[in-house]
Amino acid sequence: MFYIGPPLFGFILGFILGSRIKTEPDSKIKFTLGSFLVVLIVAILMAYELGPFPFYQGIPIATGFVAAIIGIFAGKIILGR
Repeated sequence: MFYIGPPLFGFILGFILGSRIKTEPDSKIKFTLGSFLVVLIVAILMAYELGPFPFYQGIPIATGFVAAIIGIFAGKIILGR
């Protein structure tokens, strides 16, 4: 069974965090598409190792964690300054 609470709140929290990330024009750190994909893959592997929230039996990953990572990316892309 899939519970909507953890992914919803994880996405909202991640979106707020992602919207607050600011890039400095003078910084030499650049995030390319490849680096975003690596972070997403590592986050999914980490969520698989974390497992579901206690007493949730439907999906073998931490859905709130994956939703938070996606929310960070979405907030950075949509509202990042």
